[in-house]
Amino acid sequence: MPLLFKKNDSSKGEPARVAVDDRLRHIAFILDGNGRWAKKRGLPREYGHSEGAQTFKRIVRYCGDIGIKIVTVYAFSTENWSRPKNEVDRIVSLLDEYIAGAERELEENKIRYTFLGDKSVFAAPMAERMTRLEQISSGYELRLNIALNYGSRAEIVRACRELAESGEEINERTLSDHLYTAGCPDPDLIVRTANERRLSNFLLWQAAYSELYFTPTLWPDMQPADVDAAVRDFYARERRFGGVTPK
Repeated sequence: MPLLFKKNDSSKGEPARVAVDDRLRHIAFILDGNGRWAKKRGLPREYGHSEGAQTFKRIVRYCGDIGIKIVTVYAFSTENWSRPKNEVDRIVSLLDEYIAGAERELEENKIRYTFLGDKSVFAAPMAERMTRLEQISSGYELRLNIALNYGSRAEIVRACRELAESGEEINERTLSDHLYTAGCPDPDLIVRTANERRLSNFLLWQAAYSELYFTPTLWPDMQPADVDAAVRDFYARERRFGGVTPK
């Protein structure tokens, strides 16, 4: 099946852009390169995170425009707490600002928000805003998963503990039901920026059959055209899920 294209309003002079079908329901991004972006410009690392926050909004919006129903972003890992305090403080501040803005713009954006990770480490007002946003946005179709204070190994351990305590049978389905992503399809495509080529403890269970795409583009420089390139690459692949291609 050929890749689909969506024609924009020609009166605005906009070029055709990619659009997707049900083979690409869920795309995930590992947001890498904010600090390097700032360093290249002789700026403190936190400036890169400020620019990356604007890129995050632009790319999430674009994914929805081309028909991707679920977007997951790796915004802050459990390991990121070891970074310099001023950098961590700026990242958390930007995230808190985004959450507050998402609630104000909920009726306009119509996005369901889910936060992956342990909220308890954040200040109570921020944790409460995350929980509230999850609750009041739960009825929307488009979904944005934001991984904060997230580590996939810790997620799997947490799920196993819950299963052991509940007495449920332990199998792939029940374990999936106890992950932060419960009820969400696994990512079809995972994109990592800044030319890093590893998952870094991100969605290890869920990524079993995800297609991986690596780009040298630093996250703050990420544009819709870069998303288009990843989507085209995805559609050029043959996904066999452990099987073989019928002759």
